This record gives sequence, C-alpha cells and structure tokens, in this order.
Amino acid sequence: MQMFLEDHYLVDIHRMMSSDEINSILVDMHVVLQSNHEFGQLLLDQPTKYIPYMNRALDLVQQKHKATELIAKKNAQVRIGSLPNTPVLLRTRVPGSTEAGKLISFTGTVVRSGAVKMMETFRKFQCTRCRGMFDVHAEVEQYGYIPRPTRCRVSGQEPCNSTGFMPTTPDPEACVDYQEIKVQELAGKLSMGTIPRAIQVVLEGDIVDCAKSGDHITVTGVVIYRWRAPVIGERPDISIVLRASSITVHAGDTVADAGASRDEMFEAFGRFWLQNAARPMAARDEIVASVCPRVYGLHSVKLAVLLVLLGGVARADNRGMRVRGEAHMLLVGDPGTAKSQFLKFAARLIPRAVLTTGVGSTSAGLTVTAVRDGAEWQLEAGALVLADRGICCIDEFGSIREADKATVLEAMEQQSISVAKAGIVCKLNARCSVLAAMNPKGHYDKTAPLTVNTALSSPLLSRFDLIMVLLDSRNDAWDERVADFLLLGTELAAEAQDCFWTFDRLRAYVACVKNRLEPRASAAAERVLTRYYQLQRQRDPAASARTTIRLLESLIRLAQAHARLMFRDSALLCDAVMAVVLMESTMLTASLLGSADALHTSFPEDADAVYAETEALVLSRLGLDGLAEQSQQVKN
Repeated sequence: MQMFLEDHYLVDIHRMMSSDEINSILVDMHVVLQSNHEFGQLLLDQPTKYIPYMNRALDLVQQKHKATELIAKKNAQVRIGSLPNTPVLLRTRVPGSTEAGKLISFTGTVVRSGAVKMMETFRKFQCTRCRGMFDVHAEVEQYGYIPRPTRCRVSGQEPCNSTGFMPTTPDPEACVDYQEIKVQELAGKLSMGTIPRAIQVVLEGDIVDCAKSGDHITVTGVVIYRWRAPVIGERPDISIVLRASSITVHAGDTVADAGASRDEMFEAFGRFWLQNAARPMAARDEIVASVCPRVYGLHSVKLAVLLVLLGGVARADNRGMRVRGEAHMLLVGDPGTAKSQFLKFAARLIPRAVLTTGVGSTSAGLTVTAVRDGAEWQLEAGALVLADRGICCIDEFGSIREADKATVLEAMEQQSISVAKAGIVCKLNARCSVLAAMNPKGHYDKTAPLTVNTALSSPLLSRFDLIMVLLDSRNDAWDERVADFLLLGTELAAEAQDCFWTFDRLRAYVACVKNRLEPRASAAAERVLTRYYQLQRQRDPAASARTTIRLLESLIRLAQAHARLMFRDSALLCDAVMAVVLMESTMLTASLLGSADALHTSFPEDADAVYAETEALVLSRLGLDGLAEQSQQVKN
C-alpha cells in the first residue's frame, strides 16, 4: 500500500504536507481496483478494517519524504472517492441495513446543516499499577463515546491485570472537527407519490463545513449503525448513518453525466439545426410543441415557459455585484387553462425542481426553518433553498398569506435568503427560477390594473419577467378544435412517440444549452431592446411599477434565452424581436402590438413567414426601419 501511494499520489501527498489547510488526500477507487483488484474489493466490502491500513501507509510515506518545507501531518487521512458506476455502489435512495459496513456513494440534497463541533477521537489512560500508557478510541457508533477501560492494554509487556486507570491530560492532536448534515433523496429521481427519505451524514476533519443547506452533493462513506447507551426498561433506538470519507458538491444543475454522451448529444442537436438552417422558426416550433404535448395550442405560453426554463446569463462586475440570469414567470388565469400542467411539466423537465402549493405554505417553509436539535438550533432548508440552481414551481400563488409573500422578494431578485433566527445569522443561496400560477381574485377586470386583479403588491409583480394572463373567453371555433384534440388524444400520443423531440431529448437539450451556451446581445438586439424600453417608459404611466429598469433586464434575459433555444451563442435581432413579442403578449405592456389573447394562440403553419411579418411590424412601430432593411439584406 505504501508503494501504491508513492506511485500514484506522491504529488498530492507533497501538496498536503506543504499546506496548512489540507489534512487528507483523495484516492480514486478506479485506480485502486486497477492496481490491485483483490484489495480494492476488500476495501469496498470491509472499509472500516482496511482504511486504517491506508492511513498508516500514508504516515509512513510522510515520514519518508518529510523535509524542511514538507511537514509530516499527524492524523492525516486517506479519503476514498469515485466509486465504480454500478447501482450497488452509486445510490440515489437512502441505504438500508443490508448495506451496513459497506462503502457506498449517495447523492442527494442537503436539507439541514449542523454546527461544527469538536470531537475527541481517542483518550490516553495510565495504568495505576504498571504506570503504562495506552489509547482508547472513541466509538462513532455511540456518538463518540469513549468507554472507560476494564483491563490494562499496555503493549509490549505482560498484562498486569489492573482495573484502575487514570485519564491523562487531553491531547490536542486527538481532537478533530465534527459536523452532522442531513441529506435527502433527490425528488426528481423518485416516482410520483414517493416521499423522499433522509439520512444523517457524519463529517470529520477537513471536509466539515463544505456543504450547506440546499447544496446538491455526492457523499462517499461507510454505512454504520448508531445508538445511544442502553437504558434498562427502554427499547434501544438504533439508526443508520453514513460516515463520510469524501464529499463532492455539484455546482451545476445536475450530477455530472458522462462527458462522452453529453458531447454526442450536443453534436446531434447541432446537426438538427444544421439540417433546418433554412427554416429556423419552424424548427424552433417543433421544440416548443414538445412542451406539454397534451395541451392544445397556447403557443405563446409554451414558448414563454421554455424560455424561463432556459434562462439568461448571469452577470457580475469586478465589485462583486451580480445581476441574476434566472427568469421568473407568473401565470394568472381562469380555472381550466392548464396552469398546473405547465408547472408539473417544468418540475419534471428540470432535474433540480421543487413543486409546492401556496395553500398552507409559510415563510419558513418557502425559505428556511430553524429546528431545535437538543440544546442547539439548526437551519432546515425550505422550497426556495432546495431549488438552488433549479426551478421552484408554486401553484396557487395567491393563497400565500400576505405576511409570507414578502419573504420571497429577496430570493427572487438577490437570489439569496438572509437568515437571522435563533442566534444564527447567515445567508443561503436561492439561485432558482420561480414559476408561479394563480387564479384572479374573482372575475378578471380588464380595465383594472393587475395589482387589483391578483391582490399582489407592485414590488412582487415587478420581479416577474413575464406575467401571462389566460382568460377563458367564449370562442366557438377554438372550443371545437380543443374538443377534436381531446377526442383524438390516443392518436396524437402515438404520433408524439415518433417525434424527434421526445421528453428525454428535450430534457437533454435544455441541460446542454444551459451549461454550454452563454449568449451576449448583439448591437442590433441592444438597439431593439433599448428602444422598446424607452417607448414603454413614455407610453405607459399607469404601469409605472412594471416599467422600471427591471423591464430592460427581463428583455435581455428573454433574448438570451431565445438565443439558447435557437442553439446560438449570440442574441441576434430575431431574439430581441421575440422578446418584445412575448412581453407584448403579457397584456400588461401591450402598447406596441395591441392586446393579445395568450390562451387562444395556436402554432402557425408557416412559422418563418409569420415571423418575417412580425419582425417588420415591430421594427416599424419602434422606428427602426433601417434595421429591417439590414435584416432583409442579410436574409437575401
């Protein structure tokens, strides 16, 4: 084992010996299995027996290579990571009793993060008869309890059969940092109706405080039993915990998939757009049509939902000021307008998604809850924190109590939640998109402002990038088409299975373009968005709460999201025009194209021709006819 560490991890050992913060090295399990498959299998089956051997080998390597600048670390540890990709070792469900004593990896979301404490790993005792010294190690299975010795354990001599021992002065080297976190199963990996379970994870040494509530992590460790000291007459309480060896915090939306398969999908999507270069808008509508395929029409709403899921590009300056890239959307409509269907579809499409309802939701349930754990308080993440780097879908948004609505203001704009509860003052990330749905208060009055129809405050409404109003007005032709669509549902489902854009492919497409494309607005797109923002400021004094600088930021995010949808790394003129069209369809700022009925919008037969007409109309109304001529020359 000493030769193995020198051959493969000598550079990491030197880095650890020269650093003041690192006290361990990370060993790849694949490398162990390739070097010595028999030992690797023993390590997987009996980690508590063989990991100490690796720690001892690490101490020997340090003693061999220590120098002036390389100091041998005491209590240095070998941490195991990157287990083979098998369902037995890589788990998304909480391990059970059959995995006790085994080395596994568990992926989940941190829902509670405890305080960092100090734990004494061993204590020295002195025999009162032979005056010898020996160590007694703490039992993690009994919450770090150090039992008092009952016999002399001094090595190198005959046992003296003494029963008297005195603890010595506590050794600072025997103390390590200690923390417990609660990790919950990923809701996106569970079947419908399954309640996610959670497991306590024990962190020791230099991996403490590396994950906080809401983080998406993979923990590699040993499954152990843990119990309190038995009490006569009471049933013992035995629980299963995971003693962590290594921990990985995932910064992206999902756990990293295989790089080769992700590259292959990216190339396949590129070929799709190359084949449809002559009809880009029609190809875009093929993707949009795969959003809620069981819902007829609603072209504008489906496009808007897809753009919100894709989001824009976050920006940060040298001073650390950050402008969010996540977009928010509110669906306000009559009952039966498929609002909840869009929320459920979005929660299935995005890997990190939380679906909740406003009925009964409190500010603590949406943000952070302070939970008492013995004599201490811990923070348990709410819906917005758990959806960090994902999406939070809130149905019945209007049913949230008025005092609780103010708690989401900071999360929607600053993308963080400030906590000052039970003596704990901190800030947690809530970098998620919010997709909310609600019914209007009574009958929707088109002459009244949206604040009256929704009973939502102006500061809250201004944080939504798009607010779609879906009114179920009487339309005989539309009702007939919807009825035909529902009656032919089985045939349409069979056709959808043969479509290129299946649900799995759409999910992969959204993940690919979000992770790889960061479009920036072109000069033409900036002119269109700036001009539209200026017109809104001049023409719409009644909606002054909406036409703030947030309107311009929303337009930029929508244009960037449309560029991602079109598989481009630059937001062009057409992306800016579509951002304006969507903003006009919200019925709040419809001063350019007139009020539109978002509910009764169907997919055009010739999407490219319809877009060309819309682009000419928008640029003409904005007074940018020169851009229209340039666009026509480029097309020709």
